[in-house]
Amino acid sequence: MPNPSTYQFNLPQRGRPSDVMLNEVWYPGIQAYWETSTSSRIFDAILGIKALVIHATAGSSSAGAVSVMKEGKASFHWLLPDEDEPQHGQLVWACAPEARAAWHVRNSCSHPSINDGADKVNHWSLGIEVVNRQAGSDRFSDWQIHATAQIVRYCWAKYPNLKHVVSHAKLDPARRSDPGTAFPWARLKTLVLTPEAEDGVPSVALDAQPASSIKSTTGHEGCCHG
Repeated sequence: MPNPSTYQFNLPQRGRPSDVMLNEVWYPGIQAYWETSTSSRIFDAILGIKALVIHATAGSSSAGAVSVMKEGKASFHWLLPDEDEPQHGQLVWACAPEARAAWHVRNSCSHPSINDGADKVNHWSLGIEVVNRQAGSDRFSDWQIHATAQIVRYCWAKYPNLKHVVSHAKLDPARRSDPGTAFPWARLKTLVLTPEAEDGVPSVALDAQPASSIKSTTGHEGCCHG
């Protein structure tokens, strides 16, 4: 039987996607709870991101997961609806700003194979919650796995120092087992590293002149130098 405390793969430098579309929508009203369920990052919000942590809610609904944010007990950046929710297969819920540290791993947790054993994981990671009861009768849907892979690829394209994709259980094995033995970790890895479809970037965007081929201007003052 798979052991969730071993779930991890690292993203190679080669093969990094150049851009990925993500079909995300803010969970209604969630903005009101950011101040009481997230923190300012202590590392750079782009260059400081080193890991993605995959969770399962141990519940049966997106509303149940969001209630934890409302109560200020925990938080996460993305939430994937379950099969019996109308949003399933349609969208990913955005729940916390990526620039903020969500509370999805205990500050004291760490693992030597992840970011050199650093603690304060929330400050250098992003959290994905998948709605699933973690019971034998509740399987993860194919869409949930594909959507999770799409989020990973979106982050891989966006964050240049992102390296680790890891389960919550690996970081906190004494207290957590998510995303659970039923989560198809090998399938997720395959979808991330060898996707079955394009990443959804419109062709009109791909037609733009690449930044690397744009000639530098001389004798022209920019308006926005830091």
